[in-house]
Parts: sequence; C-alpha cells; structure tokens
Amino acid sequence: MSTIVLVHGLWVTPRSWEQWVPYYEAKGHTVITPAYPGFEVEVEALRADPTPIATATVPDTLAHLEKVITALPEKPIIMGHSFGGALTQLLLDRGHGAAGVVIDSAPPEGIRVTPPSQIKSLFPILNNPAKRHQAAGFTAEQFHYAFTNTLSEADSLAAYERYAIAAPGSWVWAYGLIANFKPGKQETWVDFHNNDRAPLLFLAGGADHIMPPSVNKSNADHYRAPDTITEYYEFPGRSHWTCAEPGWEQVADHALEWALRHA
Repeated sequence: MSTIVLVHGLWVTPRSWEQWVPYYEAKGHTVITPAYPGFEVEVEALRADPTPIATATVPDTLAHLEKVITALPEKPIIMGHSFGGALTQLLLDRGHGAAGVVIDSAPPEGIRVTPPSQIKSLFPILNNPAKRHQAAGFTAEQFHYAFTNTLSEADSLAAYERYAIAAPGSWVWAYGLIANFKPGKQETWVDFHNNDRAPLLFLAGGADHIMPPSVNKSNADHYRAPDTITEYYEFPGRSHWTCAEPGWEQVADHALEWALRHA
C-alpha cells in the first residue's frame, strides 16, 4: 500500500479532504493532509484571526511541504487541488513524489490562458489593489460562482459555511496577474522539460469556473520532456468543488488508480 499526500488549495484548509482521507484509508493507504504554515488550526479560528493567511508565502509553504514529504519512509503519491495542484507541480519538479495528480490545478508561471469565467471568479480579489496585502475572501454568492456552481444555493451555502476561509491576496495578485509579465523565473516556475519528473495526471472539471479545462489543458500541454508521462482527463459537468460535490468518489478512484498504475 502507498502513502498519499493531499495538498489543499486556496480559500480552504485540509478539512476540504475530510471525505477522501477515510476513503483512501479504507483501501489500506496512509493519508497525510499537511496544512500551509499557520493554517493548522480550524477553519473557524482562521476566520476569527486571518493573520496567518495574510502573511503566508509560497516559498515558506513549499519548504514546509518538502519537509513533510522528505520525512516519509518512501516517496508518496502527491495529489493537489487548485493551488495545491500548482504546489504539487513544483514538488514533482524538485524530485519529490512517486506520481502526482493535480485536480482543477492552478497553473504555474507561463500559462497565459485566462478564460472569462476565471477573470469573473477572481475579480472580487483583483478589484482592489489593497487586497494584495490582505487575507482576501469570497462572499457566499461569489464562492457559489467560483467554486460550487453545479450545486444548489443551499448546498453551496453549506459548503461555504463548512470550508471557506480567505486566501493570501498576494498569491492571487502575484500568480494570477504578475508572474507571466515579470522578468526572470518567479516562485511558481517549473521546468516543463524536466526528464526526471514523476508521472503527472491533470484532472479537470468541465464546468469549473475558476480553473476551467482550457487552463488545465494548456498547463498539461506545456510539459515537453520526452521521457516523462503527462496525461489529461476531463470530467464533464463537474465544478471546482469536484473533490466534495456529489460523485467525488469517481474522481478519487480515477486519481488513485492512475497514480498506483504509474508510480
């Protein structure tokens, strides 16, 4: 059996994996859900004091994840959702992981596809430069559009109240707008020609607003190393909330079966 590391994305915490952990453990796997530094507390505590969110950095988060992974007795399967997908790509590029699966992944530097629904999803964070230095969150209505657009209003509100927190505004500004226009390599740069990278699967939701399939497809197509495995699969009609919306088991099974086959 394998060790699986699940990396959460922005606007949520490791709680977002709470259904996947027992599901994979029941299959005999060891499952670890590391939080970003400062995000180890409960959702409610981060809402009450979002200081750890506002001060979080990508380098610190990546270093923390590397420390967790290198302490394991074997190379794990790494799965990441949303910005956790971008972090997973960075981890694989640095030699970590036996296989990687990214779900509705945020892109690393160099992916310039920006569909209208993505712009609309991120606009509540990008509409005020002051939010670049704050913990920036969504309203319940904004969360429904960006994350849970396939759910009813009632189910979306329940997900919002259970899981949603703010995100580091600096991350959204830096990696949503600036990374592709600044000279030199940025903090989310990966080597798309890295022949030593572990196998990588992209899973996209066909109805995802904030990280639409075109973003994930472009990201996958950028990988050019001839001796590596990079695959793309799209689940029609699924939103960014695909890891928790009804039918999430299909996504979890596909991710696990692919990773075990290629690790």
